[in-house]
Amino acid sequence: MPNVELQHFASADELAARVAADWLAAIRTAAEAGSRFTVALSGGRIAKTFLSATAHRALAEDVSFRHVEFFWGDERCVPATHADSNYLLAKTNLLDHLKVDANQIHPLCCEDDGRITAARASAELRRIADANASGLPIIDLVFLGMGEDAHVASLFPEEPETARNLPDIYRPVTATKPPPQRITLGYQVIAAAREVWVLASGAGKAVALEASLKPGSSTPLARVLQSRARARIYSDI
Repeated sequence: MPNVELQHFASADELAARVAADWLAAIRTAAEAGSRFTVALSGGRIAKTFLSATAHRALAEDVSFRHVEFFWGDERCVPATHADSNYLLAKTNLLDHLKVDANQIHPLCCEDDGRITAARASAELRRIADANASGLPIIDLVFLGMGEDAHVASLFPEEPETARNLPDIYRPVTATKPPPQRITLGYQVIAAAREVWVLASGAGKAVALEASLKPGSSTPLARVLQSRARARIYSDI
């Protein structure tokens, strides 16, 4: 895909270090311009490595996060203290280390009805982010992982076309892997983001990545890539 920048690394640690450096550079650029920076974080094993690398480098280089607003690309509907919580992953490996102000953190607290959570999270993102001509919030940077089935956020390949085309900013989904009840960003708001960086890492994902980069592919990752003028993939596969 000509719109996709694919960067390859020898290990997950090298990948995480490069993404951390690139993100901190973007944060500095926004700070110099006096701009707020909205980000949607992801979960997964590589996210933990990346967030830890970011915290370490940010502290070493005294990078300010005071203008960064933290959202999530998806969340498992578990308590915020649960090991499966994407919020807890970010809190433990990044936010606590940097002492980020609670007002800058907008978790998907989906312990109640998923539709209510999605509506509340959508309203919060609209409140903070700029909007495009279609009224969708523009997130400055969306981080995505990739599963063995090429799912991204909690957008899975088994979804019916009607669900994929929903205009919802956040929406509840039933995942094909545990925990099943989740909240996810929809395809349209991911397409509207200024930047999308995919962290494709781990054994057993080579087939999914290769399939997603083929013309006409219909995997969730392919749908995201095809919807955008540009996207970046960091991979150790």
